[in-house]
Amino acid sequence: MSTPPDVVRSAYAQLVVTDLPKSRWFWVDMLGFHVQYEDASLLCLRGTDELTHHSLVLRRGETAALDHIAYRVRSREDVDRAAQYFTDLGRPVRRVPKGAGTPGVGDAVRVIDPLGFPVEFFHDIERAERLIQRYDLRRGAEIARLDHFNICTPDIPAAYAHYEALGFGCSETIEGDEHELYAAWMYRKQTVHDVAFTGGAGPRLHHVGVATHESHHVLRTADIFGSLRKEHHIERGPGRHGVSNAFYVYLRDPDGHRVEIYTSDYYTGDPDHETYRWNVRDDRRRDFWGNAVIESWYKEASPVLDLDGRLQPVAESLLDESAVQVGADGLGIVDPAGQDG
Repeated sequence: MSTPPDVVRSAYAQLVVTDLPKSRWFWVDMLGFHVQYEDASLLCLRGTDELTHHSLVLRRGETAALDHIAYRVRSREDVDRAAQYFTDLGRPVRRVPKGAGTPGVGDAVRVIDPLGFPVEFFHDIERAERLIQRYDLRRGAEIARLDHFNICTPDIPAAYAHYEALGFGCSETIEGDEHELYAAWMYRKQTVHDVAFTGGAGPRLHHVGVATHESHHVLRTADIFGSLRKEHHIERGPGRHGVSNAFYVYLRDPDGHRVEIYTSDYYTGDPDHETYRWNVRDDRRRDFWGNAVIESWYKEASPVLDLDGRLQPVAESLLDESAVQVGADGLGIVDPAGQDG
């Protein structure tokens, strides 16, 4: 088997949206992303702390979907390694020369990975103006950076194995009594995750996670939406996760794409970092305070496209975390058994 590419981190997500002005209102005016590039059909956005061209791209299209997620790799040679690696896996692979793909990105490779997701690997990307101390430009949720992708897949063990082969570590899992895998959080940068897997029909994008600096920014986000009578965009939270320990709120954009405003997770960079394993019956796993996880959060997600822009078929999942009777889901009695490790 060929050598996998050396992935540095989750880099950007490209979403198809049906109404670009409405999307601009949500992501720029309300959440506080900065516009790096804009034309009649495309918006390239970034957070205050990001020094690369973008971390979120919104492309106008007929059907709301995930166009692709993208990982930055350590060298230009790793772009070639990505092409060879996924070719050897028998997966669809497409070269995207600089100027032919997303603005600001150099030569790249796009693939359909073994889980059915459209994924780009690139090294070169244009630099952007330093805005870290431009406090006068901050607004809304004061988004600092992209943190992670969360993807829905019917086969969590297969997702785990694929990303482990790419060199990702695992920070936390949700497991059943027989250690069956319901969810996993995996990383390359030294935080809790660059990608996480939610069991369910897939391939679908569950959410894009974006980081802000402090918990009061999460609360401020909810307050702003409420004050403008746009509270219907708030799907779940604010709250504190069990997994990751992060403070969060989930929102849905005008097309239904889910975004998590996320802060206060922890460092995972030690070479002997151990995976923390939650039992699926622990009602603190999804919300540390035991608040209900609503059905839409488990069941709804964005479809994904293939390399030719067609919707990918969706397979159903065998394991359904939302069917486990625990208090956090509002479906049954809290099981006090607690942690599995």
